[in-house]
Amino acid sequence: MGNLRATSRRRFLQGLSGVAAAAVVPACGAAQGPGPRARSQAAVTPTSRARRIRPLYLGTYTSVDGGGTGIGVAAYDETTGRITGAGVIEGVADPSYLAVHPSGRTLYAVDEREDGAVTAVRLADDGDHRVLGSRSTGGAAPAHLSVHPSGRWLLSANFGSGSVAVHPIDDSGALGERTDLVRHTGPSPHAHQIITTPDRGHVLAVDLGNDTVYTYRLDTRAGTLTEVSRAAVRPGAGPRHLTFHPSGWYAYLANELDNTVVVCAYDPASGTLRPGEPQSTGTGPGTSYPAQLVVTPDGAYAYHANRGPDTLTRYAVEARGSRLRLLDTVPVGGDFPRQIALSPSGGLLFAANQRSGTVTVFHVNARTGELRSTGEAFAFPAAVCALPL
Repeated sequence: MGNLRATSRRRFLQGLSGVAAAAVVPACGAAQGPGPRARSQAAVTPTSRARRIRPLYLGTYTSVDGGGTGIGVAAYDETTGRITGAGVIEGVADPSYLAVHPSGRTLYAVDEREDGAVTAVRLADDGDHRVLGSRSTGGAAPAHLSVHPSGRWLLSANFGSGSVAVHPIDDSGALGERTDLVRHTGPSPHAHQIITTPDRGHVLAVDLGNDTVYTYRLDTRAGTLTEVSRAAVRPGAGPRHLTFHPSGWYAYLANELDNTVVVCAYDPASGTLRPGEPQSTGTGPGTSYPAQLVVTPDGAYAYHANRGPDTLTRYAVEARGSRLRLLDTVPVGGDFPRQIALSPSGGLLFAANQRSGTVTVFHVNARTGELRSTGEAFAFPAAVCALPL
Protein backbone atom coordinates (compact mmCIF):
# COMPACT_ATOMS: atom_id res chain seq x y z
CA MET A 1 0.00 0.00 0.00
CA GLY A 2 2.79 2.40 0.85
CA ASN A 3 4.41 1.95 -2.55
CA LEU A 4 1.11 2.71 -4.26
CA ARG A 5 0.63 5.91 -2.32
CA ALA A 6 4.19 7.07 -2.88
CA THR A 7 3.64 6.80 -6.62
CA SER A 8 2.54 9.85 -8.55
CA ARG A 9 -1.23 9.91 -9.06
CA ARG A 10 -0.92 10.32 -12.78
CA ARG A 11 1.87 7.77 -13.19
CA PHE A 12 -0.21 5.23 -11.27
CA LEU A 13 -3.19 5.74 -13.55
CA GLN A 14 -1.00 5.70 -16.65
CA GLY A 15 0.52 2.44 -15.51
CA LEU A 16 -2.96 0.95 -15.33
CA SER A 17 -3.75 2.09 -18.86
CA GLY A 18 -0.37 1.56 -20.45
CA VAL A 19 0.17 5.26 -21.18
CA ALA A 20 3.69 6.65 -21.03
CA ALA A 21 4.66 8.87 -18.10
CA ALA A 22 4.67 12.61 -18.62
CA ALA A 23 7.71 14.84 -18.81
CA VAL A 24 8.63 17.31 -16.07
CA VAL A 25 8.54 21.03 -16.85
CA PRO A 26 10.04 24.04 -15.04
CA ALA A 27 8.13 25.56 -12.15
CA CYS A 28 5.85 28.53 -12.67
CA GLY A 29 7.29 30.65 -9.90
CA ALA A 30 5.58 33.85 -10.92
CA ALA A 31 2.63 34.81 -13.04
CA GLN A 32 3.31 34.61 -16.74
CA GLY A 33 2.26 37.31 -19.13
CA PRO A 34 -0.98 37.04 -21.08
CA GLY A 35 -0.85 33.79 -22.97
CA PRO A 36 -2.07 32.63 -26.37
CA ARG A 37 -5.66 33.00 -27.38
CA ALA A 38 -7.87 29.99 -27.90
CA ARG A 39 -8.22 28.14 -31.16
CA SER A 40 -11.95 27.58 -30.94
CA GLN A 41 -14.39 26.15 -33.45
CA ALA A 42 -17.23 26.52 -30.96
CA ALA A 43 -17.86 30.07 -29.78
CA VAL A 44 -20.20 28.99 -27.00
CA THR A 45 -19.72 31.26 -24.02
CA PRO A 46 -21.41 32.22 -20.75
CA THR A 47 -23.87 34.42 -22.66
CA SER A 48 -25.24 31.24 -24.27
CA ARG A 49 -26.70 30.09 -20.95
CA ALA A 50 -30.17 31.42 -21.67
CA ARG A 51 -30.30 29.25 -24.80
CA ARG A 52 -30.52 25.50 -25.20
CA ILE A 53 -26.91 25.19 -26.36
CA ARG A 54 -24.53 25.56 -23.45
CA PRO A 55 -20.74 25.53 -23.01
CA LEU A 56 -18.67 22.50 -22.02
CA TYR A 57 -14.97 22.55 -21.11
CA LEU A 58 -12.78 19.45 -21.11
CA GLY A 59 -9.61 18.58 -19.20
CA THR A 60 -6.79 16.40 -20.53
CA TYR A 61 -3.10 15.55 -20.27
CA THR A 62 -0.90 17.31 -22.81
CA SER A 63 2.37 15.50 -22.10
CA VAL A 64 1.34 11.87 -22.61
CA ASP A 65 1.17 9.82 -25.77
CA GLY A 66 -2.22 10.36 -27.35
CA GLY A 67 -3.05 13.27 -25.07
CA GLY A 68 -4.63 16.59 -25.93
CA THR A 69 -3.09 19.97 -26.70
CA GLY A 70 -4.99 22.06 -24.17
CA ILE A 71 -8.38 22.69 -22.59
CA GLY A 72 -11.19 21.46 -24.83
CA VAL A 73 -13.93 23.93 -25.78
CA ALA A 74 -17.21 22.34 -26.83
CA ALA A 75 -20.97 22.78 -26.54
CA TYR A 76 -23.87 20.57 -25.52
CA ASP A 77 -27.57 20.57 -26.20
CA GLU A 78 -29.25 20.52 -22.80
CA THR A 79 -32.28 18.76 -24.27
CA THR A 80 -30.63 15.99 -26.26
CA GLY A 81 -27.24 15.88 -24.50
CA ARG A 82 -25.43 15.93 -27.83
CA ILE A 83 -21.90 17.41 -27.71
CA THR A 84 -20.63 19.35 -30.72
CA GLY A 85 -17.68 21.45 -31.85
CA ALA A 86 -14.28 21.10 -30.21
CA GLY A 87 -11.86 23.97 -30.05
CA VAL A 88 -8.77 24.11 -27.86
CA ILE A 89 -7.42 26.65 -25.39
CA GLU A 90 -3.71 26.17 -25.85
CA GLY A 91 -0.91 27.27 -23.55
CA VAL A 92 -2.10 25.28 -20.52
CA ALA A 93 0.04 22.28 -19.49
CA ASP A 94 -1.73 19.09 -18.39
CA PRO A 95 -5.06 20.74 -17.44
CA SER A 96 -6.48 17.68 -15.71
CA TYR A 97 -9.08 19.41 -13.52
CA LEU A 98 -11.17 22.51 -14.19
CA ALA A 99 -13.34 24.94 -12.21
CA VAL A 100 -15.18 28.13 -13.10
CA HIS A 101 -15.43 31.44 -11.23
CA PRO A 102 -18.88 32.21 -9.74
CA SER A 103 -19.21 35.01 -12.29
CA GLY A 104 -18.81 32.50 -15.11
CA ARG A 105 -16.21 34.73 -16.74
CA THR A 106 -12.97 32.96 -15.77
CA LEU A 107 -11.93 29.33 -16.01
CA TYR A 108 -9.23 27.78 -13.82
CA ALA A 109 -7.14 24.67 -14.46
CA VAL A 110 -4.54 22.71 -12.54
CA ASP A 111 -1.26 22.07 -14.35
CA GLU A 112 -0.75 18.53 -13.09
CA ARG A 113 3.02 18.31 -13.37
CA GLU A 114 5.93 17.73 -11.01
CA ASP A 115 6.27 21.50 -10.62
CA GLY A 116 2.57 22.14 -10.15
CA ALA A 117 0.73 25.28 -11.14
CA VAL A 118 -2.75 26.73 -11.55
CA THR A 119 -3.79 28.71 -14.62
CA ALA A 120 -6.52 31.30 -15.19
CA VAL A 121 -8.31 31.66 -18.55
CA ARG A 122 -10.58 34.59 -19.40
CA LEU A 123 -13.76 33.43 -21.15
CA ALA A 124 -14.79 35.83 -23.92
CA ASP A 125 -18.27 36.25 -25.36
CA ASP A 126 -16.94 35.73 -28.90
CA GLY A 127 -15.08 32.54 -27.99
CA ASP A 128 -11.68 34.25 -28.21
CA HIS A 129 -10.62 33.03 -24.78
CA ARG A 130 -7.33 34.25 -23.33
CA VAL A 131 -4.87 32.69 -20.89
CA LEU A 132 -4.27 35.24 -18.11
CA GLY A 133 -1.27 33.51 -16.54
CA SER A 134 -0.17 30.78 -14.16
CA ARG A 135 1.02 30.59 -10.57
CA SER A 136 2.99 27.90 -8.78
CA THR A 137 1.06 25.76 -6.30
CA GLY A 138 4.27 25.14 -4.35
CA GLY A 139 3.84 21.39 -4.73
CA ALA A 140 3.80 18.44 -7.11
CA ALA A 141 1.00 17.08 -9.31
CA PRO A 142 -1.98 19.24 -8.25
CA ALA A 143 -5.07 17.07 -8.71
CA HIS A 144 -7.95 19.37 -7.81
CA LEU A 145 -8.92 23.01 -7.44
CA SER A 146 -12.01 24.98 -6.49
CA VAL A 147 -13.04 28.61 -6.24
CA HIS A 148 -14.18 29.96 -2.89
CA PRO A 149 -17.84 31.13 -3.17
CA SER A 150 -16.70 34.72 -2.57
CA GLY A 151 -14.83 34.56 -5.87
CA ARG A 152 -11.72 36.00 -4.19
CA TRP A 153 -9.68 32.85 -3.52
CA LEU A 154 -8.56 29.79 -5.49
CA LEU A 155 -7.91 26.60 -3.50
CA SER A 156 -5.79 23.75 -4.88
CA ALA A 157 -4.62 20.31 -3.70
CA ASN A 158 -1.15 18.97 -4.52
CA PHE A 159 -1.45 15.20 -4.74
CA GLY A 160 2.23 14.45 -5.26
CA SER A 161 3.51 16.42 -2.28
CA GLY A 162 0.49 16.23 0.03
CA SER A 163 -0.19 19.94 0.43
CA VAL A 164 -2.94 22.50 -0.17
CA ALA A 165 -2.49 26.04 -1.50
CA VAL A 166 -4.40 29.33 -1.61
CA HIS A 167 -4.14 32.00 -4.32
CA PRO A 168 -5.90 35.37 -4.44
CA ILE A 169 -8.14 36.23 -7.42
CA ASP A 170 -8.22 39.84 -8.58
CA ASP A 171 -11.10 41.69 -10.23
CA SER A 172 -10.03 40.54 -13.69
CA GLY A 173 -10.05 36.90 -12.62
CA ALA A 174 -6.25 36.64 -12.73
CA LEU A 175 -4.32 34.94 -9.93
CA GLY A 176 -1.96 36.62 -7.48
CA GLU A 177 0.99 35.19 -5.59
CA ARG A 178 0.22 32.28 -3.31
CA THR A 179 -0.89 33.39 0.18
CA ASP A 180 -0.61 30.03 1.93
CA LEU A 181 0.73 26.50 1.55
CA VAL A 182 -0.12 23.88 4.16
CA ARG A 183 1.72 20.55 4.05
CA HIS A 184 0.01 17.52 5.50
CA THR A 185 2.12 15.37 7.80
CA GLY A 186 2.25 11.60 7.98
CA PRO A 187 3.97 8.70 6.25
CA SER A 188 2.50 9.30 2.79
CA PRO A 189 0.34 12.43 2.38
CA HIS A 190 -1.48 12.81 -0.96
CA ALA A 191 -4.03 15.64 -0.99
CA HIS A 192 -6.64 14.81 -3.63
CA GLN A 193 -9.38 17.43 -3.24
CA ILE A 194 -10.13 20.77 -1.58
CA ILE A 195 -13.57 22.38 -1.34
CA THR A 196 -15.50 24.97 0.65
CA THR A 197 -18.40 23.74 2.77
CA PRO A 198 -21.93 24.84 1.72
CA ASP A 199 -22.19 27.18 4.72
CA ARG A 200 -18.87 28.80 3.64
CA GLY A 201 -17.56 28.44 7.16
CA HIS A 202 -14.85 25.87 6.47
CA VAL A 203 -12.60 24.34 3.85
CA LEU A 204 -12.23 20.56 3.59
CA ALA A 205 -9.15 18.82 2.16
CA VAL A 206 -9.36 15.11 1.32
CA ASP A 207 -6.04 13.28 1.68
CA LEU A 208 -5.92 9.85 0.03
CA GLY A 209 -2.52 8.93 1.46
CA ASN A 210 -3.35 9.79 5.08
CA ASP A 211 -6.89 8.35 5.04
CA THR A 212 -7.98 11.69 6.47
CA VAL A 213 -10.25 14.65 5.70
CA TYR A 214 -8.82 17.89 7.13
CA THR A 215 -11.07 20.79 8.16
CA TYR A 216 -9.63 24.30 7.85
CA ARG A 217 -10.90 27.79 8.45
CA LEU A 218 -10.02 30.25 5.68
CA ASP A 219 -9.12 33.81 6.68
CA THR A 220 -10.86 35.63 3.83
CA ARG A 221 -8.75 38.75 4.38
CA ALA A 222 -5.30 37.19 4.52
CA GLY A 223 -5.93 34.07 2.45
CA THR A 224 -4.51 31.72 5.08
CA LEU A 225 -5.74 28.35 6.37
CA THR A 226 -5.98 27.31 10.03
CA GLU A 227 -6.61 23.67 10.84
CA VAL A 228 -9.76 23.04 12.88
CA SER A 229 -10.13 19.27 12.99
CA ARG A 230 -9.38 15.96 11.27
CA ALA A 231 -11.68 13.09 10.35
CA ALA A 232 -10.07 9.68 9.83
CA VAL A 233 -11.52 6.83 7.77
CA ARG A 234 -10.36 3.25 8.15
CA PRO A 235 -6.71 2.60 7.23
CA GLY A 236 -6.21 1.76 3.59
CA ALA A 237 -9.51 3.29 2.43
CA GLY A 238 -7.83 5.96 0.29
CA PRO A 239 -10.43 8.78 0.39
CA ARG A 240 -10.46 10.51 -2.99
CA HIS A 241 -13.48 12.77 -3.46
CA LEU A 242 -16.19 14.27 -1.25
CA THR A 243 -19.43 15.94 -2.27
CA PHE A 244 -22.16 17.51 -0.12
CA HIS A 245 -25.88 16.87 -0.04
CA PRO A 246 -27.77 20.12 -0.86
CA SER A 247 -28.92 20.33 2.78
CA GLY A 248 -25.31 20.93 3.84
CA TRP A 249 -25.60 18.51 6.76
CA TYR A 250 -24.18 15.42 5.08
CA ALA A 251 -21.37 14.66 2.66
CA TYR A 252 -20.52 11.53 0.69
CA LEU A 253 -16.94 10.30 0.45
CA ALA A 254 -15.59 8.02 -2.30
CA ASN A 255 -12.75 5.76 -1.15
CA GLU A 256 -10.49 4.83 -4.04
CA LEU A 257 -8.52 1.97 -2.52
CA ASP A 258 -11.09 -0.13 -0.66
CA ASN A 259 -14.03 0.26 -3.08
CA THR A 260 -16.41 1.93 -0.62
CA VAL A 261 -18.54 5.01 -0.09
CA VAL A 262 -19.03 6.65 3.31
CA VAL A 263 -21.80 8.99 4.48
CA CYS A 264 -20.33 11.73 6.71
CA ALA A 265 -22.24 14.01 9.08
CA TYR A 266 -21.07 17.64 9.03
CA ASP A 267 -21.45 20.11 11.90
CA PRO A 268 -21.37 23.69 10.51
CA ALA A 269 -20.73 25.20 13.94
CA SER A 270 -17.52 23.32 14.64
CA GLY A 271 -16.52 22.19 11.16
CA THR A 272 -16.32 18.61 12.39
CA LEU A 273 -16.88 15.80 9.90
CA ARG A 274 -18.00 12.41 11.28
CA PRO A 275 -17.62 9.47 8.84
CA GLY A 276 -20.12 6.64 9.09
CA GLU A 277 -19.75 2.98 8.12
CA PRO A 278 -18.33 2.07 4.68
CA GLN A 279 -20.90 1.07 2.05
CA SER A 280 -20.68 -0.97 -1.14
CA THR A 281 -20.25 0.56 -4.59
CA GLY A 282 -22.24 -2.33 -6.06
CA THR A 283 -19.34 -3.49 -8.20
CA GLY A 284 -18.72 -6.89 -6.62
CA PRO A 285 -15.26 -8.39 -6.01
CA GLY A 286 -12.11 -6.89 -7.46
CA THR A 287 -10.78 -3.35 -7.45
CA SER A 288 -13.22 -0.80 -8.84
CA TYR A 289 -11.13 2.35 -8.27
CA PRO A 290 -14.06 4.56 -7.18
CA ALA A 291 -13.57 8.02 -8.66
CA GLN A 292 -16.23 10.53 -7.77
CA LEU A 293 -19.74 11.11 -6.42
CA VAL A 294 -22.30 13.65 -7.60
CA VAL A 295 -25.70 14.48 -6.10
CA THR A 296 -28.76 15.72 -7.97
CA PRO A 297 -29.75 19.35 -7.23
CA ASP A 298 -32.88 18.20 -5.39
CA GLY A 299 -30.81 15.84 -3.22
CA ALA A 300 -32.84 12.76 -4.18
CA TYR A 301 -30.17 10.67 -5.94
CA ALA A 302 -26.41 10.22 -5.97
CA TYR A 303 -24.16 8.71 -8.62
CA HIS A 304 -20.75 7.18 -8.40
CA ALA A 305 -18.13 6.46 -11.11
CA ASN A 306 -16.24 3.14 -10.97
CA ARG A 307 -13.09 3.04 -13.12
CA GLY A 308 -12.36 -0.68 -12.75
CA PRO A 309 -15.61 -2.14 -14.14
CA ASP A 310 -16.42 1.06 -16.11
CA THR A 311 -19.82 1.59 -14.50
CA LEU A 312 -21.96 4.19 -12.80
CA THR A 313 -23.63 3.34 -9.48
CA ARG A 314 -27.02 4.89 -8.60
CA TYR A 315 -28.08 5.51 -5.00
CA ALA A 316 -31.35 6.73 -3.53
CA VAL A 317 -30.70 9.41 -0.93
CA GLU A 318 -32.86 8.84 2.12
CA ALA A 319 -33.49 10.18 5.64
CA ARG A 320 -32.83 13.79 4.65
CA GLY A 321 -29.42 12.93 3.27
CA SER A 322 -28.16 10.73 6.08
CA ARG A 323 -28.50 7.45 4.19
CA LEU A 324 -27.57 6.10 0.74
CA ARG A 325 -29.45 3.08 -0.61
CA LEU A 326 -27.77 1.29 -3.50
CA LEU A 327 -30.13 0.85 -6.45
CA ASP A 328 -28.14 -0.38 -9.46
CA THR A 329 -25.15 0.07 -11.74
CA VAL A 330 -25.06 0.77 -15.48
CA PRO A 331 -22.23 0.63 -18.04
CA VAL A 332 -20.61 4.02 -18.56
CA GLY A 333 -20.06 3.41 -22.27
CA GLY A 334 -16.34 4.23 -22.10
CA ASP A 335 -13.08 3.10 -20.57
CA PHE A 336 -11.91 4.34 -17.13
CA PRO A 337 -14.45 7.03 -16.09
CA ARG A 338 -12.10 9.40 -14.30
CA GLN A 339 -14.63 12.12 -13.49
CA ILE A 340 -18.38 12.74 -13.72
CA ALA A 341 -20.46 15.92 -13.58
CA LEU A 342 -24.11 16.91 -13.68
CA SER A 343 -25.39 19.74 -15.84
CA PRO A 344 -26.59 22.76 -13.81
CA SER A 345 -30.21 21.63 -14.22
CA GLY A 346 -29.37 18.09 -13.13
CA GLY A 347 -30.94 16.69 -16.29
CA LEU A 348 -27.71 15.36 -17.81
CA LEU A 349 -24.75 13.43 -16.45
CA PHE A 350 -21.35 13.63 -18.20
CA ALA A 351 -18.58 11.04 -17.79
CA ALA A 352 -14.98 11.75 -18.83
CA ASN A 353 -13.43 8.43 -19.84
CA GLN A 354 -9.66 8.64 -19.75
CA ARG A 355 -8.53 5.48 -21.55
CA SER A 356 -11.08 5.54 -24.36
CA GLY A 357 -10.67 9.29 -24.88
CA THR A 358 -14.41 9.89 -24.84
CA VAL A 359 -17.13 11.79 -23.00
CA THR A 360 -20.40 9.90 -22.60
CA VAL A 361 -23.67 11.55 -21.64
CA PHE A 362 -26.77 10.27 -19.84
CA HIS A 363 -30.27 11.63 -19.38
CA VAL A 364 -31.24 11.69 -15.68
CA ASN A 365 -34.85 10.79 -14.93
CA ALA A 366 -35.98 13.39 -12.38
CA ARG A 367 -38.55 11.05 -10.82
CA THR A 368 -36.65 7.75 -10.59
CA GLY A 369 -33.04 8.87 -10.94
CA GLU A 370 -32.52 6.31 -13.70
CA LEU A 371 -29.76 6.96 -16.21
CA ARG A 372 -30.35 6.58 -19.95
CA SER A 373 -27.49 6.93 -22.39
CA THR A 374 -27.86 9.52 -25.14
CA GLY A 375 -26.26 6.93 -27.42
CA GLU A 376 -23.38 9.12 -28.59
CA ALA A 377 -19.83 9.29 -27.26
CA PHE A 378 -17.85 12.45 -27.93
CA ALA A 379 -14.19 11.89 -28.79
CA PHE A 380 -11.62 13.94 -26.87
CA PRO A 381 -8.03 12.75 -26.21
CA ALA A 382 -7.28 11.60 -22.64
CA ALA A 383 -10.60 12.94 -21.36
CA VAL A 384 -10.17 13.33 -17.60
CA CYS A 385 -12.57 16.17 -16.73
CA ALA A 386 -15.87 17.44 -18.11
CA LEU A 387 -17.21 20.79 -16.90
CA PRO A 388 -20.71 21.62 -18.22
CA LEU A 389 -21.89 25.18 -17.59
